[in-house]
Formats: sequence, structure tokens, C-alpha cells
Amino acid sequence: MKNTFGKGIVVILSVILALSFVPPAFAQGEAPSAELSVSFLSAYIWRGQELSKNSIVVEPSTTVSYKGFSANMWGNLDTDPNDGTKSNWNETDFTLSYGREFGMLSAELGWIYYSLDNADDTQELYLSLGADALLSPTLTIYRDFATAPLTYVLLGISHTLELTEAVSLELAGSISYLKSNDKGEYPEYNDQLVATSKEFDNFHDGTISASLPISAGKYFTITPSASYVFALTNDAENDMKARSQNGDDNNFFYGGVTVTMAF
Repeated sequence: MKNTFGKGIVVILSVILALSFVPPAFAQGEAPSAELSVSFLSAYIWRGQELSKNSIVVEPSTTVSYKGFSANMWGNLDTDPNDGTKSNWNETDFTLSYGREFGMLSAELGWIYYSLDNADDTQELYLSLGADALLSPTLTIYRDFATAPLTYVLLGISHTLELTEAVSLELAGSISYLKSNDKGEYPEYNDQLVATSKEFDNFHDGTISASLPISAGKYFTITPSASYVFALTNDAENDMKARSQNGDDNNFFYGGVTVTMAF
């Protein structure tokens, strides 16, 4: 999508301008909330797949929320793409969602559109269930219903330690299961990293991460973070190697910093 970067900037500016002109009566009790952020990371790793190579990636995001409804636009800019093209901006994702709380439980239903520069665009539906309990467990099920029919199930836990009034330590971990329904789009790879006639159907990637949100005034937060991603099974090792930029990586350590403005 060649003009995605320009369109993304237009959308972000439009959101900011729209929020600037919220009527006073509406803003007092019914105003939506908004969050703008940009991340500078040492790699782009998505569901165990290495999508960048030896380059810094910049990932801006904007979200507007109101009464449980949210709209988000997220993008990825690779400062040194490895595919031989000059297209640094290679992905823009659009997400619409609705979430509610039911006492200690929460639920969210959403739709994601992936606009990709060097691959076919695709779409997903997802359902996320969470609990306000020890380690804040969350179960999310993603279903791609367009380009590569598959189901990705993610179970995550997290815990936050308040270090000071302005600084906290957030620890998180997750494991995933991936079931493909199309051996052409998402096959299982053998030990020689050759695609087989089977669909991938196994536990996939795990992630351990730590972040340190630092409040910088009323609206801004600066968050250094680090993550380690690893394969959960032999099938996952083969899959992650085959899809990695180097062709031989099945675990990744990366990190960076995110600057967020929320109002």
C-alpha cells in the first residue's frame, strides 16, 4: 500500500484536530479518550516471526475510545528494509473493538485489517477474555478469515509493581497455539526447513517481557522495554527458522522505548 504513510499521517492529524474541538458540554462528562504513541524498537517480531533484520523499526499508534468502543491505527516503519525495496513503511493495521467489564471479568470483541506493502492484505476477528485476579490472566483467540485461514490462541499473564508514584515495573509472559487451515498459506516445516503437505497445528511461540513505564507529567509516559521470544515446540522452531530473516533464528531478544501521550 504505497500511500499508507501519507494516509496514516492524515488520519492521526484528523484525530488530534477533532479532539481539539470537542464541545465543552460534551467534554465535561462524555468526552472520548485518546492515546498517541510511538515506539522505537530494535526489531519487529510478530507472533514468533522475525519481520525485520538488523534495523531499528518505528511503530506509531493512535487510539480513540468512547464508552467501550475503540478505534486504533498502528504502523511499522523499517529504517533499513531487507527485501530490496525502498518502501520503509511496510504495514498499517486498523482495529475496531468493543469491550465490557462484568465484575471481575472482562471481554472484548474486535476486527483487525492488516494492510501490507509486500504481501496480500488480510483480516482477523478476535475475542479476548480477562480476569481481575492474580497475575491478570487473559485468553485471546484470533481468527484470520481472509488470506491465510488460521486460528491463533494466546494465553497471557502480567503483574505490575509500583516502584514510586511515577515509576512502575510491568512483567508479562505468554504462550500461544497456532492452528492453520491452509497448508498452502501456512504449512508445517520439517527439520530441513522445507514446507510439508501438512498444516501447522501445535504450540508456537512464548514471550517473556519487562517494561518500566515512567510518568513524565500529566499526559506523557516514557516506557523502556525488553522482550524475549522463543519457540515452544520443535515444529515451532522449524517454523520460526523458516520464516526468519536469517533463516536460522528461532528465538529473539529485542527492546526499545515507547513515548505515549494520553488524554
